[in-house]
Amino acid sequence: MARPLRVAVIGGGIGGLAAARALLMRGMEVTVFEQAPRLSEFGGGVVLTPNALTALRALGLEDRVLADGFESKSQVVRSWRSGRVIVRNSFASYRSMFGATSCSIHRGDMQKLLAEFVPERDLRLSARCTEVIPGPRGAVARFADGSEVEADIVLGADGIHSAVRTSLFGPENPHFTGLMCWRGLVDPARLPPGLVAPEQTAWWGPHGHVVHYYVRRGELLNWVAHIETDSWTEESWSTEGDMAELLETYKHWNKQLRQIFEATERCYKWALYDRDPLKSWGRDRVTLLGDSAHAMLPYLAQGAGQSIEDACVLADVLARTPEDPDAALKQYEALRLPRTSKVQLGARERGRINHLSSPWDRFKRDARIAWRRWRGAKTALQEIAWIYGYNPQQPVVAQP
Repeated sequence: MARPLRVAVIGGGIGGLAAARALLMRGMEVTVFEQAPRLSEFGGGVVLTPNALTALRALGLEDRVLADGFESKSQVVRSWRSGRVIVRNSFASYRSMFGATSCSIHRGDMQKLLAEFVPERDLRLSARCTEVIPGPRGAVARFADGSEVEADIVLGADGIHSAVRTSLFGPENPHFTGLMCWRGLVDPARLPPGLVAPEQTAWWGPHGHVVHYYVRRGELLNWVAHIETDSWTEESWSTEGDMAELLETYKHWNKQLRQIFEATERCYKWALYDRDPLKSWGRDRVTLLGDSAHAMLPYLAQGAGQSIEDACVLADVLARTPEDPDAALKQYEALRLPRTSKVQLGARERGRINHLSSPWDRFKRDARIAWRRWRGAKTALQEIAWIYGYNPQQPVVAQP
């Protein structure tokens, strides 16, 4: 009997830990290498759309995520100043059409949940990968402390600044999108009762938008505010923001948003940089997953979901052909790269639609949305069905 495949996963974020869970479920030997000294609870919320929950169901984790997160009743889009509802989608319709709902969860809670399924001995912290060396029969990962690890497969899940991707394809030059974001977490007890409904809410306005939703079983409200700006160089999520600057930027927006911002004790800001889709994800026994492969703008709420889909598909193809990992990795890329590239470009386009500056353009956009809703909720949801209706256990090479 052949020995199990040995997989070194570089990166202990949502994608890397989901991959570890999927690979361990199929009997492979997995070690996760994370550069941080501990798995941090720092960060904000994550929206998981129906396709993400379908993938988590395949990992046996859907119920846990729903229990640890927050299941809103619906998704609503409002006009930036008046609060007029542009569109509302009931998550009951998601269940009937896509077989799963949508929920939101704190990033730290999600990471902690996934880490429960990786044996402690197989989660190496303070392990910063600096280089990978692909080979036809395996690969070597080198670390900042001078150590090396050899594995049958090295999986780069080390995020947007991936050392694995750089080893494969050289350094990249991401381009600034002209957008910056603020984010914060609010204790609902600091808000007027009933101010924020149990919905995933987006406010679309000129040159920007704001989203907010509950996480941690409703114990926290997460918000993210996007706005166009001329220049900004900081890509880190941990740069502390100036509350006065935030309030000045959104002073003409709906009063409800200003109340949320004013109740926030600390906010952070960062810039959005964009990457074009890659033409290939790997070489020999090294491949990429999640943001390492397809970092995308947040406007379709697909960053985490696409990473979890990657994890499920990779584990399935390796389990089907363990005797030929090279063929399995090629199949993984063929199944996933076209879809994630389309999502990347779709997120870029959605950002443009969200931030229309012309009142006439916004009127036409809202009228088109209203017309689609008039034709029926199912018809309106068909446009997003190629994302939400995906099942990673039944993947296809090309999307419609």
